[in-house]
Amino acid sequence: DCRRAAARLSDRGKHHALVTTLATIGYQGTTVPAFRRALEDAGIELLVDIRAVASSRLPGFSKTRLAANVDAVGIDYLHLRDLGTPADGRAAARAGHHAEMRKIFLAHLKTEGATAALDELEQLVRSKRRVCVLCFEADPMHCHRTIVAESLAKRMRLSIVHLRPTAEPPD
Repeated sequence: DCRRAAARLSDRGKHHALVTTLATIGYQGTTVPAFRRALEDAGIELLVDIRAVASSRLPGFSKTRLAANVDAVGIDYLHLRDLGTPADGRAAARAGHHAEMRKIFLAHLKTEGATAALDELEQLVRSKRRVCVLCFEADPMHCHRTIVAESLAKRMRLSIVHLRPTAEPPD
């Protein structure tokens, strides 16, 4: 539930001085209004798109439209293409071969481009802005965004919150 995740994300207290929070979100099965609402409820300031190909068949989720959609509610947008899953990893994910996708993506993370992009993401997260990484997959356990978040958690004290927008209006 997005409201519970948002409450955890905005509970900054003394725990925040020690641990930084990174949110993740997927847009599969949601709408632009529900997606934006989830980001707003969590107090997100920067949406980092980590898709290799920032286009989508879903209206409003291609790079230019997505950037405009989140800008309309005061959220910045950044595309870090080098943190996207390579084509063979995307094919494995589409086929439901999540372990294969994970293996392919972990190898990709060792490339120069992916390492540089992960360094950039780390600096953004360390800047204390409320950052959320984005990909398509609704289930974070089947998406490379969780691998990216876990990789950052090995570099710094990090709490990972998975936002789960729905297409339904709030209560």
